[in-house]
Amino acid sequence: MTSRVKSSRFSRSSQKPKRRPGSPTTGRPVRQAALAEVKGDLSRFLRLAESEDILITRHGKPAGVLIGFETEDDWLDYRLEHHPEFLRRIAEAREALTSGRGIRLDDLPS
Repeated sequence: MTSRVKSSRFSRSSQKPKRRPGSPTTGRPVRQAALAEVKGDLSRFLRLAESEDILITRHGKPAGVLIGFETEDDWLDYRLEHHPEFLRRIAEAREALTSGRGIRLDDLPS
């Protein structure tokens, strides 16, 4: 006779999400959690996301990332860094520098 193991998804409160190495883009730690677990305890994961990114998986495969903000300034920085117009202007400035049309900060009058 074989015994069946109960699914771990029914004991959410006793399980912690898996910790992963830091994100290469943000340097913040990354936790991995199943979608069902995040849906069941979203407020806890939002609190965790203030200090670490949460990699959400569906059927064991990456499905999304929950990114939290410690302060309102962090939220404003995130919005600026991902704004299409800001990114376009940065790309234009970099192109100008590489083609020799830019001015280095060191060359500006003080």
